[in-house]
Amino acid sequence: MARSKRDILTAVFLLILTCVFYAATFTIKKTSFGTVGSEVWPRAILIGQGILCILYLAKALRGAYTEEEGQGGGLVGWFATYRNALVCFALYAVFLITLPYAGMLIGSILFVFLLLNFLGGWSAGRMAVHGAVAVFSMGAMWAVFTFGLRVILPEGEILRIW
Repeated sequence: MARSKRDILTAVFLLILTCVFYAATFTIKKTSFGTVGSEVWPRAILIGQGILCILYLAKALRGAYTEEEGQGGGLVGWFATYRNALVCFALYAVFLITLPYAGMLIGSILFVFLLLNFLGGWSAGRMAVHGAVAVFSMGAMWAVFTFGLRVILPEGEILRIW
């Protein structure tokens, strides 16, 4: 099957699935203790997902996605095509496995730092920028969840020692 037809079928399938999920939000039980209904956030996420699916379908119908050349066929070609995504998933799996030991703060900083370096390059200047981005963004996110929203995040064995 040609790449453009696969993309069209995938976009239509994702759009239908998003509509089914959106319809399912009408069956979410109403709670009496919240100021915002329990169906608001799922609907907001699904509306954003629906917009992205429509954009994907429009680009697929225009033929914006073409077959990548030079990757080869078979399993080796598949790994070459999806190498970045597979490494990202592998890094995320390592983050989840080490979460009880490293904790949310240290683990997320290391995860973002390694991910940015893998995708953006390992030069010294880039590593400094990636380190700063990882520390400030994950530190701010951790602070918002810990102090602002009062969410108990995993502290890990490393921080528990101190």
